[in-house]
Formats: sequence, structure tokens, C-alpha cells
Amino acid sequence: MKLKDLLIIPAAAAATMAATPLPAEACTGITLTAKDSACILARTIEWGGSELNSQYVVVPRGYRQTALLPGGATGGLDMTARYGYVGLSVEQEQFVAEGLNEAGFSAGLFYFPGYGQYETYNPALKARTVSDLQLVAWLLGSFATVEEAIKGLHEVHVVGIDPRASTVHWRLADTTGRQVVLEIVEGQLRFYENRLGVLTNSPGFDWQLTNLNNYVNLFPGPAQEKVMGGLTLKAFGAGSGMLGLPGDVTPPSRFVRAAFYQTTAPQQATARQAVLQAFQILNNFDIPTGVEFAEGKVPCNIPSATQWTSATDSKNRVIYYRTMYDSRIRSIDLSRIDFGSVAYRATPLDKDKSQPIEPVVID
Repeated sequence: MKLKDLLIIPAAAAATMAATPLPAEACTGITLTAKDSACILARTIEWGGSELNSQYVVVPRGYRQTALLPGGATGGLDMTARYGYVGLSVEQEQFVAEGLNEAGFSAGLFYFPGYGQYETYNPALKARTVSDLQLVAWLLGSFATVEEAIKGLHEVHVVGIDPRASTVHWRLADTTGRQVVLEIVEGQLRFYENRLGVLTNSPGFDWQLTNLNNYVNLFPGPAQEKVMGGLTLKAFGAGSGMLGLPGDVTPPSRFVRAAFYQTTAPQQATARQAVLQAFQILNNFDIPTGVEFAEGKVPCNIPSATQWTSATDSKNRVIYYRTMYDSRIRSIDLSRIDFGSVAYRATPLDKDKSQPIEPVVID
């Protein structure tokens, strides 16, 4: 059963659905800054249980949406867009998981299972209530800076609308390079300045930063020879200074790996070069579908659990993406869109779900 089915599910079924096991969820985010001052926020999104039916949505200024509420209630937050934006959605077009607006403000959600806890829905506050899966869309349509977004978030109530779904946390960034992580724990907003620029999933962001201290011994390049008794020990190959870097797909291991890959990457001259570098780094975080299923279970018939990877250039107002079906990098240039006149649209990320293979012609 998919998230889009929620809107027709009776509230009485919620307890049963909450007990339904779901495949693992994962996301990995990194940040690169080019010498031309462009800041590139890149990320993956994983879901191994089914295809997410992802689309890109183009939302004009003045476009009106109303926040969904638990149990199919109406009268949620008015989400009329002050700024036009482009978003990458999952399951339903209004569930934007990553996006960029015309002011250069970006936002994205990352799974946060077992640690987040939203407010309990209060019908008396429904006009100021927004669902967790629509929060990115509301932020993109409403704010130009991180500071504005933080102030605005204190005026709304964020609730979950699917009892089966994981809670999430969010990454917010603007053209100044400021980046903040928002987590909601015990119903309270918690903001963390993300100067590192890395984000994965659970546990909480502050724990992930503390855990990096366990890898203080790692360094780029080769390890020096070491004499042990009468024996000289030498590295087998390049990168031996990184020996001990965790290679599994758990969120703590991905956080550590992303941090070291990001911070040891040579700084690129231009935004475009940094975007290409970001995609290369995130190749290391693609998750094969099979690892998310117990032995003997039949995996979902999709090419990868990493359904798409994106990179956002807020300085030049461009969002890039590639998918599990097509590894070619595609881009949407917001500076070429007139958000005052463009029509709302939602378009599948892949029109043809097959990877083109171009033969090399040898004369």
C-alpha cells in the first residue's frame, strides 16, 4: 500500500497500518562550495519497498494549496505560494521531498525513523496546521531565507498524516550558504546550524556530529610505513589513511563516510564542476535493492533502492537530478522560468523508464 492510498483509508484502520513493517528508508546529503562561491546541496533518496512515482513540479507564484490533515479533515493551512519554485516529489505531487525556489532558498526532507515525534493533531488549530510531507512545499512557497523560515515555522503546527510512515527531519539553506537542520522531537522544534553540510537519518543530528569523534584517526592519503619488531609494515594500496572508514549502509556509517568524502574532495572552480563532483561522490551511496530485504524474500522489481539523486545550485537557481532508470544528469534552470505566468505542472522524472545505451561507432 502506498502513501497516496492514505486519502481513502478509513481512520479506523490506522492501528493496523501502523503495525505493518516497511522496508528501510535512507537519504544521504552533502554540501560542496565552488571557488566561484556557488554552494551545491546534493542528496540521494532511497526507498526499497516500491517505486516512489517521483515527479518534478513547477509551482507558480500565487498557486494555492491547502494542507492535508489527519483523517481526511479539511481546513488546513493555506499554502498559497509567495515564491515560485521547482520541487521533486514522491508518491503524490504535493509531497515535495526536495526543491528550490526563485529566491534561492532550498529545502528537503530526510527520513528520521524512531526519533522524531510531531505534535498531536488539534482540530482547533487546523488553520495553522501543515502535514509533515507538505512542509517542504510550504517552505519553498513562503520564504526567501533560513531566518525567515525559522520564524515562520514557530507559527505553524506540523503533524503526521500517515501512521505507517516514518517521521522526517529537514534541511534548509539559502544563498548566504547558511544551512540548518530541523528536527521535531516530543513536539518541539529543534534547529541545528549545519556547518558541516552533511545529513543522513537517525539518530539525531547532534548525535551524528558527536559520533564523528570516533573517527579522529582517519586522514586522507597513504599511511606511513611502520616497523614492528624486525618486520616493516606497508600499506597495500592508496587511501590507507582512511582504513577503518565504515562501509555499510546504516545512517551513522553513511554520515561518517559522507563527511570524509566531502571534506577531502578538491574544491572545484565552478558550480557546474562542483555539481558533477557531487554526483560522483554520491555514487558511493547508491543502495542495491537486495540489501533491504531479508534473505529469501523477493525484492521489489526496481533497479535500485536509491530512486533519485539531486543537486541544487542556489546561486545560479538550477536544480539537477538523475534517477535509478536513467543515470544521465538533467537540469531545470529556474532563471528561465517566469513564475508569474507559468502554469502549474507535475511531470514524471522519467518518461521512458529505461537507461539509454549509446553505441560507440568505430569507423
